[in-house]
Amino acid sequence: MHFRLSVKEILSKLVIAFLLSGFIGYLFDAALLMLGLCAFGFLVWHYHHLLTLTRWLWHSNAIFPPQAKGVWGRIYDGLYRQKKQHRQKLKQLNDTIRQFRDGAEALPDAALVLSNELTILWGNKKAQHILGIRWPSDVGQRIDNLLRFPEFTQYLETNSFEHPCLIPSPHNNELRIELRLMPYGSEQILMLARDVSKIYRLEEMRRDFVANVSHELKTPLTVVRGYVEMVQLTEHSLDPQWKKAFATIEGQVTRMDRLVEQLLILSRVEIQADDEEKHSVDVPKLLYGLIDDAQWLNQDKQHKILADIDETLKIKGVESELKSAFSNLIANAIAYTANNGEVSISWQIEGNKAKFSVKDNGAGIRPEDINRLTERFFRVDKSRSRDTGGSGLGLAIVKHVLNHHNASLSINSQFGKGSEFFVVFERENIL
Repeated sequence: MHFRLSVKEILSKLVIAFLLSGFIGYLFDAALLMLGLCAFGFLVWHYHHLLTLTRWLWHSNAIFPPQAKGVWGRIYDGLYRQKKQHRQKLKQLNDTIRQFRDGAEALPDAALVLSNELTILWGNKKAQHILGIRWPSDVGQRIDNLLRFPEFTQYLETNSFEHPCLIPSPHNNELRIELRLMPYGSEQILMLARDVSKIYRLEEMRRDFVANVSHELKTPLTVVRGYVEMVQLTEHSLDPQWKKAFATIEGQVTRMDRLVEQLLILSRVEIQADDEEKHSVDVPKLLYGLIDDAQWLNQDKQHKILADIDETLKIKGVESELKSAFSNLIANAIAYTANNGEVSISWQIEGNKAKFSVKDNGAGIRPEDINRLTERFFRVDKSRSRDTGGSGLGLAIVKHVLNHHNASLSINSQFGKGSEFFVVFERENIL
């Protein structure tokens, strides 16, 4: 129900009241006195209700308004309705906040809401157990003042939160915490932290296992290869079936040896990444050497290899790792391009970044397979990869090498029309 009070209605009531009081005063020969008393009565009545309204709004905790008739009764009813609606909305808001907090407390991860200035606004109980940050006592503190780790400071300075940040636990250096930051609302940041110590230890065990097994396999493979070559070079001629058998053994040993070599490279890139010191790398000289090697290995397929190389463009990095990454990309283009195909190799400055690309007109890659190419042992066509000698480790090595050099890998491919692999190095790597 809506209540509308018009000027016409107010004036009509005032006119009626003053005419009535004036008429009564006229009968008793006191018209002005009665008009004054009427006006004074109106003032007392209105100021009485104004004081009552003030006490109800500012000093009383009562929900129900004072009782009144007429205009002030309508005003009290309208204010009561507004107050009731406000209380309902406040209750709904409190329920929503309570549900949000209950949901945040149910998360297995620590959750912190930060301002754009990285000050803490809110946190759940897991934040205290995992990060040692207490809410509400730490509200207003900057997160980088409470988590003093160089990795986290550098992570915040880059202002790029696409990938998580891994830091030691504030309570135990043997534990590892994964941090993720993401925009939250209009002017806030949500930070999630979880304990990944078990995953980190399993990953270390996997790397150590692969490295140790690869080292252990290297020696017996060398011995087998030596004996096979010794038998093949013997003065006494072997029967044809034995020649075929030893040729098959040599081929499989070579394939196994190549797989072990790539496993060793991958293990070295993963484990010793932070120990390698970066130096100036003459990339043009490195690429010309790889192209010469590719020409020698390309005698059967007779590909046309084109090179567009900026001979003055050098970067800072680990030469052995870059050589492994570039050679894997070039070898893949040659291996998966049909005979008499074309492979283009480019090394140029593009904007303020250095860009390396390998383009071929081979079989191409299906869209659903592109995101999995850098997984270990993933091969698009397993039957064909046996013919080409592919192990599924080449692009995994490339991914880790590029991560160490703050570079990114992009793939542009159309199935049946060819592929192009881009490697982009940031400005700080260019010399």
